[in-house]
Amino acid sequence: MQSRLLQVRLRIVLVLLAACFAIGVARAQNPTHVITGTVEKVDAAAKTIAVKTADGTVETVKFTEKTTVHGLKDGAKGADLAGREGGHVIVHATGEGAEKTAHSVEWFGDKAVHTTEGTVEEVGKGMKVVAVKTADGTKEAFEVSGHATVDTGKAVGRYSAVGAKKGEHVTVYYTEEAGKKIAHLFKHL
Repeated sequence: MQSRLLQVRLRIVLVLLAACFAIGVARAQNPTHVITGTVEKVDAAAKTIAVKTADGTVETVKFTEKTTVHGLKDGAKGADLAGREGGHVIVHATGEGAEKTAHSVEWFGDKAVHTTEGTVEEVGKGMKVVAVKTADGTKEAFEVSGHATVDTGKAVGRYSAVGAKKGEHVTVYYTEEAGKKIAHLFKHL
């Protein structure tokens, strides 16, 4: 009886390991990218968004009916960005090259998205506040937005799952609201 129970448990563990491996392979084959910049063009017919990045390059990503847009009206989709050229965005996409597809977009409109580079000095209780020390020794505090993400260079995940750790060297992408710096993306350097 115990032997049969042990075999069942072993099979369950093997199935779970196989599922984890399959998910890891799928993620490796379909990497996640974060693109920050301004909306250059939205083609609703072709279902594409062209984003001009800080270095002047234009990256075009596809969108689907499942692409969500945060920062516009509730339930906004990729097509809702049409006519909003010039607005600041952070796009989360999967795929490579011309096959990049946006799964979510954070819309900031005319709010500028700023960057600060430095080392994480402190992470507040509940991970809602992060302090970063810049190269000149200045310490800046950021409140973390509910949709914040972390780009480790190998993977992209929700801040709520990945978090920030003391000593990490990051670029923080943030907006300013009511005198506060709101972090939307932590990109590891």
